[in-house]
Amino acid sequence: MTDAGQGSTGNVIAALCSFFIPGLGQLIQGRMAKAAVMFVLNIALWFIMLGWIIMIWSTVDAAMFKPKE
Repeated sequence: MTDAGQGSTGNVIAALCSFFIPGLGQLIQGRMAKAAVMFVLNIALWFIMLGWIIMIWSTVDAAMFKPKE
């Protein structure tokens, strides 16, 4: 895949998905474990009103992802 990595269309879509549902972008990228961790952490931290931290982390992580070749 030549259009992979930071700034690629796939990463932009993944970042948008992660913004709305943290972990969804990682799931789209095929990173199941990281997606589960971010989703669960987001739910847990919203109980103390800090879920936005995971939302931002998830979005940036999905946007900056560079697959190993």
